[in-house]
Amino acid sequence: MKACIIQPYYSFDPKDIDRCFDGMMKLIDSCDDSADIIVLPEYCDIPAATENAAQFNASIEKYNDVVMKKAVETARRCHAMVFANFGFKTENGWRNTTYAFDRDGNITGKYFKAHPAPSEVKTAEQGGNGMDCTYSYHYEEPYTVEMEGIRFGFMTCYDFYMYEGFASLARKNVDVIIGCSHQRTDTHNALDLIGRFLCYNTNAYLLRSSVSLGENSEICGCSMAVSPKGEMIVNMKNDVGVATVEFDPHDKYYKPAGYLGKPKSHYDYIDEGRRPWLYRPGGSMMIPNDAYLPYPRICAHRGFSTIAPENSMPAFGAAVALGADEIEFDIWSTKDGELVSIHDSSLSRVSTGSGFIWEHTYEELLNYDFGVKHGDHFKGLKIVKFEDILKKFACTTIMNIHVKIWDEEVYRKDGNPPDPQYEKIAALLHKYDCEHHCYTMTVSDKCHREFHEIAPDIHRCVGWDGNKDPLSMPRRAIALGAEKIQLFKPYFDQSSVDLAHEHGILCNVFWADDPDEACRYIDMGIDTILSNDYLNVANAVKAHLKSK
Repeated sequence: MKACIIQPYYSFDPKDIDRCFDGMMKLIDSCDDSADIIVLPEYCDIPAATENAAQFNASIEKYNDVVMKKAVETARRCHAMVFANFGFKTENGWRNTTYAFDRDGNITGKYFKAHPAPSEVKTAEQGGNGMDCTYSYHYEEPYTVEMEGIRFGFMTCYDFYMYEGFASLARKNVDVIIGCSHQRTDTHNALDLIGRFLCYNTNAYLLRSSVSLGENSEICGCSMAVSPKGEMIVNMKNDVGVATVEFDPHDKYYKPAGYLGKPKSHYDYIDEGRRPWLYRPGGSMMIPNDAYLPYPRICAHRGFSTIAPENSMPAFGAAVALGADEIEFDIWSTKDGELVSIHDSSLSRVSTGSGFIWEHTYEELLNYDFGVKHGDHFKGLKIVKFEDILKKFACTTIMNIHVKIWDEEVYRKDGNPPDPQYEKIAALLHKYDCEHHCYTMTVSDKCHREFHEIAPDIHRCVGWDGNKDPLSMPRRAIALGAEKIQLFKPYFDQSSVDLAHEHGILCNVFWADDPDEACRYIDMGIDTILSNDYLNVANAVKAHLKSK
């Protein structure tokens, strides 16, 4: 695949805007149909420095539509994928935006600069350009666009300095990072270092387009192509022109993961030893993931459901605030495909509604009260979405997710199996970086196998399928290669635990609300106890362990 990286001349004199724009247009026109990818610099509609917000906005207004038309025309003329950065107008102003165009000139994606620079955030009154940066104050997973089987990630100028984000971008398994940039204060040496460091840490190619400040400048410029090995393929430094590079976007770099280790990408290698709860932005609420959090554990069944409505945000919040290592909750799918948390398939026990979950859309469910039956203090509580649980509690506790959709043989009454929602469940867990802070539970081995094909990195817990043989569950887990079983009293004994542990399988037990019973389970070697009375049982188990 051939990429053309454009580096036009950039002036710090606003009087040169038209001259700089014309020069950039000529460079674009020099690209031909041998190119597969064409990358343009940041702010194509502001091709020279401006002194204030008025000049800044005037340049955008003058050139924005021209750049859009040129990008579309170039994609079609060269039959190439084009990446160009220019303003996107919203009701709040202009956004720093990198557009992705396919070979037919269609817009396939828009990347909004994740880290707007101070000059972009400040208002005109504050001496800035007053751009629309509202989007940047909300959680967003790294943005990617896939074209022709290539996964493109993006970084724009200031983004390159946020090294914390490199690992998050690597998690998206991107092939090529598009960098429409300026970085007008950095030396060539620094830009070289940043680009190589980025690629080595993400196992992706970088195609970065910037601007030249002139042949004698030792800052800015450095439009470049870098390989996943961190090797510089081409670096334009202060040259004005078009650099071309041929590369295979799917060519990855794998190295021994430590001495005598198996080959892995650098990201996968360091991820084995990463301690994210020590770093920003995880903060003090982030806990070690499921592989590192110690056992034994107490899991708050349906949240702290003795003091708040089960499967509700108050119940989950109370459990997490009190230090619950795990919370358990159930998810169903509504008539319109929304994933919601409720234990029963029917509504009547816990809400003012009636009928089955799958008979109602999410909006219809919002008409019912899901708190008042627990007590007047919770009157008006609405059903909670699976995504809302992840938004609030991802990485603050381990989530034991009982996917009731997959238990359809037990719970579905009309004989029509529901959509298992495998892709949506996996996508949400990955979106909130929760795949290592959770595991899925179901009685269906078939669903476990099918989900594992889609999301092999998410652990599975085998549920009780009605077989009263104490060894049935560990044997099923062994056959599945599952990581956990959820024993169901009274249909287990010490042999169940011993067989599971012999094969490295962890044992949950459902359930214990009596402190003495919970302590007996700890003595049996149970790893996680599900309890409706979280605090009482947790305190008793802590005291029991301390006394041993």
